[in-house]
Amino acid sequence: MSPTFRYAISGSALLLLAGKAAEGSNRTGKAMISADHLRRIAIWASALGDSEIEVARTGITEKAFAPNEFICMRGDRFEYWTGVVAGLVRVGTVSSAGKAVTFTGLTAGAWFGEGSMLKDETRRYDAVALRDSRIALMDRTTFNWLVENSVGFNRFLVAQLNERVGHFMGLLEYGRMLDPTARLARCIASLFNPILYPDGTRQLEITQEEIGALSGMSRQNANRCLKTLEKQGVLRLEYGGLTILDLEGLRRYGE
Repeated sequence: MSPTFRYAISGSALLLLAGKAAEGSNRTGKAMISADHLRRIAIWASALGDSEIEVARTGITEKAFAPNEFICMRGDRFEYWTGVVAGLVRVGTVSSAGKAVTFTGLTAGAWFGEGSMLKDETRRYDAVALRDSRIALMDRTTFNWLVENSVGFNRFLVAQLNERVGHFMGLLEYGRMLDPTARLARCIASLFNPILYPDGTRQLEITQEEIGALSGMSRQNANRCLKTLEKQGVLRLEYGGLTILDLEGLRRYGE
């Protein structure tokens, strides 16, 4: 059976297959989602028709992850496109010498892993929940069906991939050219990218330890940098998080 024929199956047939898969997933502690819930947790769902929504939602389950629990590990054959429903996720890796490198942090509304799904390869990174997190998991069959059949879904993927390339190029530049305070400022600003993280709020529930983990510095250094940014009026530190006062100032900090 050719790949094109395999993924261009009818919506009704896929619904039946996805429903059976979801029943099995429910027995393992994951919960299938409703169409309304999908629209709340996935900005890309607004580009789908009703029939495509039905296909998508029956191929998605949710699972809870505890702090420091791996969602996937480098080298895993992880067969899901993944969305952050609630919580905070760190994406990175550990070198053979034991040095941890953070690529990015993911907040509620973020979806990731489409590159590995499209290339059908093992994961090149670890994804770890930094706090209690709820994660949406779309199985490979559903993801491939949407790629083959949904124009709206493909437009979203193109925009997301383009934005992610720019995001990682920026992170590479920050790491090589900016001082610690500027790197931390840009790291925080990156969590408010309207395409990658479409939450829209200017408040971020995050601890200083979590900010340090995402920006690649100790909690103590992160604390010093945050206080500097607060004095300069670009953010306000609060109990259990922070509020952005000048997002453009954070994005341009250090120029």
